Amino acid sequence: MKKKKKQIQKDSVKIREIVSKYRGESGALMPVLQAAQEAFGYLPEHVLQAISKELKIPLSNIYGVVTFYAQFHLKRRGKNIVRCCLGTACYVKGAKEIIGSIKSELKLKPGEDTTPDYRFTLEIARCIGTCFLAPVIMINNDYYGNLSTNKVPGVLSLYR
Repeated sequence: MKKKKKQIQKDSVKIREIVSKYRGESGALMPVLQAAQEAFGYLPEHVLQAISKELKIPLSNIYGVVTFYAQFHLKRRGKNIVRCCLGTACYVKGAKEIIGSIKSELKLKPGEDTTPDYRFTLEIARCIGTCFLAPVIMINNDYYGNLSTNKVPGVLSLYR
């Protein structure tokens, strides 16, 4: 418990540093949230509470912004983000099976999207704009197309 409290205090100092760069600016919330997420990797509740206190914005308003924009994350994510396209072309060419293979290879349980070691997070995308590569996944900024379930282990092994 002491360790967690100490971490929260340390994080609050970081938030004050971030907020000080934008204090008094109109529309400061978005860049503060972006900088906080960059610093912490996601936006845990204690960070949002510190931002609320520092910017004097109700926590409910901050949650409204954070949950509206897809760029913000309330849960810790893995080092490698695996995005699997479920657009029409990918779906028709077996994207659901690719997702199943990824989940199996990463040993993700139902309802999980991040591995326990925080090495991978699986996200589903409606379209990533590379239909000619269908079915396709992205890992971080790298594209892997014309996938089959038997290619998935090899692709993921590049990031282990």
